[in-house]
Amino acid sequence: MRVSQAIARKTVQQYFDSFNQGQFVTTAALFAQTGQLIVPFEGATVGPGDIQTYLEKKAKNMSATPQQWSFSPRENDQWQVEVSGKVKTTVFQVNVSWLFFINDSSQLISARVKLIASPTELLNLRAVAST
Repeated sequence: MRVSQAIARKTVQQYFDSFNQGQFVTTAALFAQTGQLIVPFEGATVGPGDIQTYLEKKAKNMSATPQQWSFSPRENDQWQVEVSGKVKTTVFQVNVSWLFFINDSSQLISARVKLIASPTELLNLRAVAST
């Protein structure tokens, strides 16, 4: 199946919509069987079942606000989608970027979350999180 930029965008938008609604079963179902969720300070979580479990434990009360999107076609009808924005928790808000790879079946091969913060901002987050 040929995946268009519009389909790639729809897949990533479904990720954000379901994530923000706390519908982690739906979020995890967007991943391929060997799909990976890679978050800061932790290893990769692989497969929809483990991704769902991870999100249910770690992502409650989080919201993600995508702001800027860029799309790059890859080989084999795959897409790379880079999104920058913010993640908000009950304790803090931080700038992040997401790097998604989407296969030719419109499934997420990987989603990597990267903090975009200075060392001072990260130290402040740590201080806030420990209070």
